[in-house]
Amino acid sequence: MIKVVFLGFGNVNSHLLNALNKNTEISVIQVFNRNYIKLISSFEHIQFTDDISKIAEADIYIIGIPDDAISRFSESLAFQNKLVVHTSGGAAMKVLSSKNRRGIFYPLQTFSKHRKVDFKEIPICIEAENPNDLGLLRKLGETISENVVEISSEKRAKLHLAAVFVNNFVNHLYEIGSEILNEEDLPFDLLKPLIAETASKIKTLSPEEAQTGPAKRNDKKTIEKHLHLLTDSPHAKLYKLFTEQLNQKYGKEL
Repeated sequence: MIKVVFLGFGNVNSHLLNALNKNTEISVIQVFNRNYIKLISSFEHIQFTDDISKIAEADIYIIGIPDDAISRFSESLAFQNKLVVHTSGGAAMKVLSSKNRRGIFYPLQTFSKHRKVDFKEIPICIEAENPNDLGLLRKLGETISENVVEISSEKRAKLHLAAVFVNNFVNHLYEIGSEILNEEDLPFDLLKPLIAETASKIKTLSPEEAQTGPAKRNDKKTIEKHLHLLTDSPHAKLYKLFTEQLNQKYGKEL
């Protein structure tokens, strides 16, 4: 049985705890958080501590805190030669203190509080300094996911960059769409079937094959009409930028 301690209890670690706690091959023995938190009733059997000197013995320590705090926090850990990993997509493995065996356990997904996710479909990106630790991380990942993949810190940084484009930036575009509809007292629900179909298409089509719209087909009248509607809007610049990039991509001039 793999013994796990969670260090920090933000969105990622709380979702990981929920997934790993259900597995008979894993024993989550402790959660550490600098600020006191009351674990939900289903986790009451798990020890909690806010005292860094009382962190329990485990096979794997999973750090789930903001990227800029990982290095200092990992250096402050009292123990040595243990397998310590972090869950960040953007931070390199080397930001972890070298006094412990370093690794990565990065679930590639967006996590929101109170929203359940299916870990079976979530890619778990792993990395470690030695083969035994890599094997242990793979075993841990495979208890919850059907897609565990070894990826270097350099490649993971690019993967995280791509994830920001397809998740965070796309969600911001949803916000813009919602704002435009709100100005006309139209519900955002009108766009949800379109959003769902757009996401569904890439399961069978490449992004290039799935691309549609006035910019791709060089529909100048529609583009001009949209820009007119965006007069004095802060979103006009973004509309022009996307349109110009799509025109360049598909070889059509405005």
